[in-house]
Parts: sequence; structure tokens; C-alpha cells
Amino acid sequence: MASIKNLKKDINYVLGDIIEECYTWELMNSKADSSSTEAIVNEAIESFDKLVEKVNVKKVADKRAHFNAINKELEETASNLIKKINKL
Repeated sequence: MASIKNLKKDINYVLGDIIEECYTWELMNSKADSSSTEAIVNEAIESFDKLVEKVNVKKVADKRAHFNAINKELEETASNLIKKINKL
């Protein structure tokens, strides 16, 4: 892990791109129901809040393991959200 700042940027960029992809899908499929994309966007926002909260925890015994776990959780969350977008 390079830095906390880079981890926060990764979280922001990855989940931001997922949200942007949802809005792009809505624009391309304007006649489709947007409730499914709204649910994905809400899940991405909740995941963002949860991950940033975990990054900001100060008292951690093993920082390296803590941040690696956060990075892994980000990858899993992003993968699940992308699968949901692909099913639309």
C-alpha cells in the first residue's frame, strides 16, 4: 500500500466510475426503468462511505493488514457492482 491518500483516491475513482456507468446506461436506455440503476448507485455510495470510514480509523494494530483488507473489500465490492450493471 503506497499511502492512505492513494487508497482514498482509488475508492473515489472506482466507485465514481461505477456510478458514472449507471448514469450512462440510463441515458442510453431512457425508456427502461431506472430503479435498478438507482439501487446500484445507492449501494455504491453506501460502500464508499463505509470504506472511507474504515480508512479513517486511527487506532489499528497492524496498519498494513488493515489497509490491504480495505483494498480487497474495494475490489470485491466493485466486482459485485459491475456484475449487477452487466445484468441490466
